[in-house]
Amino acid sequence: MALIELREVSKIYKLEEVEVVALKSATADIAKGEYVALIGPSGSGKSTLMNTLGCLDRPTSGSYKLDGQEIVTMSSPERARIRNRQIGFVFQSFNLLVRTSAVENVELPLLYGPAMSSRARYDRAVELLSLVGLGDRLGHHPGQLSGGQQQRVAIARALAANPNILMGDEPTGNLDTRTSREVIELFKKLNEEQNLTVILVTHDTNIARNAKRNIVLRDGGIICDTTDHELASQALKRETVV
Repeated sequence: MALIELREVSKIYKLEEVEVVALKSATADIAKGEYVALIGPSGSGKSTLMNTLGCLDRPTSGSYKLDGQEIVTMSSPERARIRNRQIGFVFQSFNLLVRTSAVENVELPLLYGPAMSSRARYDRAVELLSLVGLGDRLGHHPGQLSGGQQQRVAIARALAANPNILMGDEPTGNLDTRTSREVIELFKKLNEEQNLTVILVTHDTNIARNAKRNIVLRDGGIICDTTDHELASQALKRETVV
């Protein structure tokens, strides 16, 4: 059984009198331990697909099973419980608390999970910051860290609750080329060494090339699902459905 099972998933938004099809008939399986890039131009549906996979939004139709559980029929609080237990998120803008130290930022999700002592939370945060190469920056605030270091803190925070899936929404969008490579190497390391399922949203084929599998979207539909990066790049350039 795949960790993620999507079957004919669609999402339609109603804006006044107009219906906007953001995602249409998406079908895909993602196994535990895969490293997948969702790639496509702006408005292609990749962020809607990530929001669906991340249990942030519920599809209009279709079936989405995460670890065997049907998500589509769940209430918002039920989806939130699944999300907090199974999924870690990393965003383009880092979303760190600016007046809070690196270690305190990483501890934050643990305050909303199963009861832990303050010492256990601290030790977990230190362990994760060391994992991402920031063991010597525990007391630094975001303003004292580079963009790449802030994103590493955000990755450590996303891992705090020991999720099965790490999702990144354009996680290198605010970083320079060299720092982007370092962050992407960290995603690769987590995937390979921790057997963590990694799903990245990007419009950048160079970032997508680091994933083991590319799912290409256009106009709300999946037009290519491949482990061949050249095929994915070609699909992005073509107007016809692959």
